[in-house]
Amino acid sequence: MYIKKVAPPSGLLEEIEGSVQGHRDGHGFLIRDNGESDIYLSPNEMRAVLHKDRVKVRIVRQDRKGRPEGRIVEIVERPEQPIIGRLLHEGGLWLVAPEDKRYGQDVMIPKGATGTAKPGQVVVVELTEPPALFGQPVGRVKEVLGEIDDPGMEIEIAVRKYSVPHAFSAACLDQAKGLPDKVLAKDRKDRVDLRDVPLVTIDGEDARDFDDAVYCEPAKVGRGKGWRLLVAIADVSHYVQTGSAIDIDAYDRATSVYFPRRVIPMLPEKLSNGLCSLNPDVDRLCMVCDMLVNAKGDVHAYQFYPAVMHSHARFTYTEVAAILANTRGPEAAKRKARVTDLMNLQDVYKALLSSRAVRGAVDFETTETQIVCDESGRIEKIVPRVRNEAHRLIEEAMLAANVCSADFIQQGKHPGLFRVHEGPTAEKKDILRNYLKALGLGMNISDEPHTSEFQKIVLATKDRPDAQQIHTMLLRSMQQAIYTPINSGHFGLAYEAYTHFTSPIRRYPDLLVHRVIKSILLGRKYTLPSLPVRGAAHANLSKRLEKSRAAKGDFPESPAPRVRMSAGDQRAWEAAGLHCSANERRADEASRDVEAWLKCKYMREHLGEEYSGVVSAATSFGIFVTLDALYVEGLVHITELGGEYFRFDELRQELRGERTGIRYAIGSRVQVQVSRVDLDGRKIDFRLVHPGDDLVPRAMRDKGVLAQGDEGRGKKRGAADRRLAEAERNRSPIQALKASVKKAVAKKKGQRTTKPRR
Repeated sequence: MYIKKVAPPSGLLEEIEGSVQGHRDGHGFLIRDNGESDIYLSPNEMRAVLHKDRVKVRIVRQDRKGRPEGRIVEIVERPEQPIIGRLLHEGGLWLVAPEDKRYGQDVMIPKGATGTAKPGQVVVVELTEPPALFGQPVGRVKEVLGEIDDPGMEIEIAVRKYSVPHAFSAACLDQAKGLPDKVLAKDRKDRVDLRDVPLVTIDGEDARDFDDAVYCEPAKVGRGKGWRLLVAIADVSHYVQTGSAIDIDAYDRATSVYFPRRVIPMLPEKLSNGLCSLNPDVDRLCMVCDMLVNAKGDVHAYQFYPAVMHSHARFTYTEVAAILANTRGPEAAKRKARVTDLMNLQDVYKALLSSRAVRGAVDFETTETQIVCDESGRIEKIVPRVRNEAHRLIEEAMLAANVCSADFIQQGKHPGLFRVHEGPTAEKKDILRNYLKALGLGMNISDEPHTSEFQKIVLATKDRPDAQQIHTMLLRSMQQAIYTPINSGHFGLAYEAYTHFTSPIRRYPDLLVHRVIKSILLGRKYTLPSLPVRGAAHANLSKRLEKSRAAKGDFPESPAPRVRMSAGDQRAWEAAGLHCSANERRADEASRDVEAWLKCKYMREHLGEEYSGVVSAATSFGIFVTLDALYVEGLVHITELGGEYFRFDELRQELRGERTGIRYAIGSRVQVQVSRVDLDGRKIDFRLVHPGDDLVPRAMRDKGVLAQGDEGRGKKRGAADRRLAEAERNRSPIQALKASVKKAVAKKKGQRTTKPRR
């Protein structure tokens, strides 16, 4: 008997490399290096690997949801990663339950490897044996953090969970000790003396480091009226020399990390709060961007120079806003000598703002929140950060200085780091176009959209009841900004060239920009030191850059002039940019993790209470709701929306009931009850409260169905659908949006394949 040999389906023998993304329910996904759709990994496959492992997989089938399912064929790399969790003693065995549930397995701790840790304490574990198909991972206790309810424990966990450097090296601290306590006479040599110019700092009430100061006076610009605007920035580069011990630690951190009640600074305190902080009534070294701004808000001319300054006042945003609102009020009376200067700053701000409007820069009004804690670290309240005119005044001044620094680097033909924000990808443009078309706005974006197109949509829809939904979709269609030596402009701000110059105390890219500007002023070339680069985030961003470059060529068309550099210089600057971009994301993730932990702990005290809120995201598995009073976001799972079947509309980004026609989209108002809080998973669940909600009868009337007295329960969700929805419940709004974008684009590609456009 002959047996016919059948070739396996195309692609099944291909080995695909990527990073493992664990899931708290035991399964996982392979995040492909090439950016294509994720590959599902079953719980059985996940037993032998850990979250963040780099592996090769082979696609073996499609799961019930149509996703490619993989089998792991090789573990390529197991990065050194400490696991944080609580030490447990059960049935005579010691084990650590990971705080990050994406690891999926408890770690066994042999007797004698627990150190001084006690049951229930939070510990850091170092693996000694990796997981296997039929065996759990084994490790030893490396560090004891303390009890779970200790003040600040959430921060201790986060800095280790995200590998945030939180202790300066001994060499760095020794070097910092050797720095002077004040500006020395020799340091003032070859600098412009601005100590008689009344530069002032304007910051928040809780600010501890002051890295920028401003001054403005009327001036004749060309033949018309205008202003001379000075932006003075702390000269960190004078004290932090390239390749020094302080520089190595600063590069490793790349940014300061801000948590409620605690900051992990990029520089030692002697610099960040002392020598490099523009404190009032003391001499400080600075780099100055000295600009002439015309009446239209355009920078007519500028120059950079090193200087020595003496801050004449430390203002807060609240104080400046009050003075500008009433120049004869009590706040103005206390600062009489500086009121005219502040009014000049307000005048140049208004001119710069008009220039922003002409450029068409997009301006989204978003609500940022601030967590207010008591002495023990417990949340007292969560309040919105109110942006007043003083915030915007400083923001426009800093933007102007950053644009000048980017132009100066380009005119000097010197390599450096630009802050690049590219327009939407093809996939995001597709989903946004379909969304706008589905709404029937009569407005859309072009194939090569300009920022002004987005701003026109913002302005045209600002008074609509669904304005929040539309603006959120516009914002989410944009890419994240990165640091790179290849300038392709800043899409959101509508600048041909942009960089970061104004915060060298807390951002390493700004420190590099200062060094480049100084080198150009001296007629020299700045060479990057050989500093270490590490981290999975760096690798992921590197692959994203390669993919983007492959799509549009090494040097995409741009109206901005390009800086020519050698291949070696380009590689070095790209590595520095990727490192800084990756660590910026790491800092954001760690901060969000701590805020989520604090909010969950806070909401445990409000279980069962009812609140009004607004839908902040709609997904296939439910709706995310942000509470009005508390500014806390939680999930109303699709099984809690009522007794009918809800279908997710990808184009309109909304859930719609099949029987009643009720719709839940971004901006919909709802009443919810706090039903569940998962501290370990950083998740809050709400239950929809129906009494008093007029959405159902309104939707029923729209469908021509009588709502009153209708007892029908509609179509029931099957058990299989419930299980599938449950598996999705832990996705974040951003993850859900990305999944829906991929699905919509894949669906559209499928339609094009079967029915090509003519």
